[in-house]
Amino acid sequence: MSESTRLYDAPGPRARRQNVLLTVVFLIALAAVVWWVVQSLADKNQLEWAKWRPFFTDSRAWQTFLLPGLKNTLVAAALAMVIALPLGALFGVARLSDHWWVRGGAGTVVEFFRAIPVLILMLFANAAYSEFTGVSSDSRPLYAVVTGLVLYNASVLAEIVRAGILSLPRGQTDAAKAIGMRKSQVMRHVLLPQSVTAMLPAIVSQLVVIVKDTALGGAMLGFSELLASVRPMSANYGANTIASFTVVAVIFVVLNFTLTTFAGWLEARLRRGKRSTGAVVGAAAVEELATPGEHVGHDDLGGPGGPGSGGASGA
Repeated sequence: MSESTRLYDAPGPRARRQNVLLTVVFLIALAAVVWWVVQSLADKNQLEWAKWRPFFTDSRAWQTFLLPGLKNTLVAAALAMVIALPLGALFGVARLSDHWWVRGGAGTVVEFFRAIPVLILMLFANAAYSEFTGVSSDSRPLYAVVTGLVLYNASVLAEIVRAGILSLPRGQTDAAKAIGMRKSQVMRHVLLPQSVTAMLPAIVSQLVVIVKDTALGGAMLGFSELLASVRPMSANYGANTIASFTVVAVIFVVLNFTLTTFAGWLEARLRRGKRSTGAVVGAAAVEELATPGEHVGHDDLGGPGGPGSGGASGA
């Protein structure tokens, strides 16, 4: 049995003919949809070169509208990532605490903010900054967008961290405790480093969500991010709305593709490192990590004269 047919039956002649027929029908339907879209745009004069020329020949379209909007998008997304990642990790670990009050408090916060749409969080944050702080009206949209993104995405990241840690075999924790490591040391030195690889795809997906959700601030709060630059740009260049949205969409695709590509490279590097290296915990490291009052000496590790040595037992 070949590698490609190991998990399913190979299609027979009739099934192959059906597959070919369905493929042809799908391609024809797709071509018809593409033709209809292109024809509709052409009828509305949206494919005229005059509407697309500013993005290729006029640097003012980029310097005045697109690049400032892209800068604000990157600033808001970067601030939200930098704050949400450690905050999510903190709450994720707190949800695994042995103390019920820590576990319950962290769980309440996570479930509360995870259940509220991020746009509502932004609107509440904007109203709070307006009423109770001295933040200027120019900076308030940025503060509100970052606050809403942090509250929501930190809660989601907390669940990702918790699930990643719980996915590890129980034996990892038992082995670490057997050599005298405290729970905080087990979490820092054993569980978190191993769970990063498993959590990375989900974390990157949430970071992509952060980049895209910055557009909500431009839609509702007047935050001058990338998507919000479409309206003034379209007004200045002859109602080229379709062209402007297309260019902005391409920029978002490039941003998110770059992020996911970097994450894929990082994940592959981490996996290769785990396969090619093996950490050996020596006696000095174990003594340093051992719980006070539970000192582990050379004899306990199979050192000279210990259970693991080959010396005579004096029998």
